[in-house]
Amino acid sequence: MVTFEFQATLWEATSTSSWVFLSLPTDVTDEIRERSTRPRRGFGSIPVAVSIGDTSWTTSIFPDGKRNSYVLPVKKAVRTQQELAVGDTAAIVLSLEP
Repeated sequence: MVTFEFQATLWEATSTSSWVFLSLPTDVTDEIRERSTRPRRGFGSIPVAVSIGDTSWTTSIFPDGKRNSYVLPVKKAVRTQQELAVGDTAAIVLSLEP
């Protein structure tokens, strides 16, 4: 399993205030593009396991052409448990699912 550790800032989707994301750093995005050889799921998503603080969950990352990066949705339950708000920087541990 390939694991990445990085920090990223949470941002809110402009189309709706109910979706909060973080953008993966360029170097992480580039390495995921190189390593991800399995067929993509809907919207080009890639399944991942994520941890922020002591909260862990499985989800998917999605390609974002506007940012030339993958984006990770961060659900409200995680933000609440980790006391994170839009504009905060979080320490992320992300693993590609086998």
